[in-house]
Amino acid sequence: MKPAKPKLTWKTVVLPVVGLVAFFLYILLFNVDLPAIIATAQRANPIIYSAAIVISLLEVFLYAISWRALLNNLQVKLSVLRSYLFVWYGIYMDIVIPAESVSGEVCRVYLVKREQCNAGGKVVASVVTHRILGMAMNIIFLVVGISLLFTEGTASPLIFNLILFFTVAIAAIIALLLVLSFKETWSIRAINALIHFGEVITRGKWKKLAQIKEDALRDTGIFHDSMKEYIRKPKTLVVPTVLLASNWLCSIAVPYLVFLSLDFPVPWSVILITSAIVVAVKSIPIGIPFEVGLPEITMTTLFTSLLGIQTAALCATATILSRIITLWLRFGIGFAAQQWVELKPVLAPSNGACAEKT
Repeated sequence: MKPAKPKLTWKTVVLPVVGLVAFFLYILLFNVDLPAIIATAQRANPIIYSAAIVISLLEVFLYAISWRALLNNLQVKLSVLRSYLFVWYGIYMDIVIPAESVSGEVCRVYLVKREQCNAGGKVVASVVTHRILGMAMNIIFLVVGISLLFTEGTASPLIFNLILFFTVAIAAIIALLLVLSFKETWSIRAINALIHFGEVITRGKWKKLAQIKEDALRDTGIFHDSMKEYIRKPKTLVVPTVLLASNWLCSIAVPYLVFLSLDFPVPWSVILITSAIVVAVKSIPIGIPFEVGLPEITMTTLFTSLLGIQTAALCATATILSRIITLWLRFGIGFAAQQWVELKPVLAPSNGACAEKT
């Protein structure tokens, strides 16, 4: 099985540029001069900004070991280093491939299954459970954020309605994932329908369809059994949940430290709401590689709305400095992880049984 590598397409090159242009045009609508943003960025405290970088690396580490704990509960063994590398690989795929909400997770499933042939169903269960826990955490942070705003007396109807929308939408997705996770008959029907469609299209000439169906049904059964295993042993979810909560705390600490490095401490309610909404926006698979444009516009809009129009230049600067850490730095590290993971099978091929089977 050859590793799936992102292809350089016109979308990969053009859309990030379009996103950047859209972001800077958006900034100009606020009458914020780019020289003012640059001047503000130059005043950033390098020590505090470096701390934000370290916290961001810790954030990814906590995310990785949280996922690893879910795998271990299903008897899928993966080293801490390997899980960390796979998550970075997934982040790289998330950034490059225009399907941000799923590409990194599919990548992690593929990487583990490539090393452990029969672990596919269990890995999918761990990824789905991880996603559900993450979305539940997203709702909690949204609710805490709006509660703090109400306490401070600064909650606007627009922000409240936006939070209400995302809370309901995320809750609906969680409910859908839970239903699909425990309706095995639905999965079997979907697989049979897809295989039948494939047979019609290929007129029965693709001989591998039977094997694909057999593997899919086997992995589906394992997936549903694994999801039921989590339900039967809810205590196994405690450690992954605590680690994921710590991951979220680190994620909101990054923009807070960025503002602090600009000598402008902001209320935690602003950081909580903005971070939670941006995560929700980024999870929408709108087909924009490098996540450029939409998250920046969302962050700048929310920061400016919550802190006041007079802080537009500062908010734009904080957004850019934050995205340098959470996008461009992660892109570089993710690319390095992708190269490292793919280099090892070339230098020291392993898991011959997997390769032979595929």
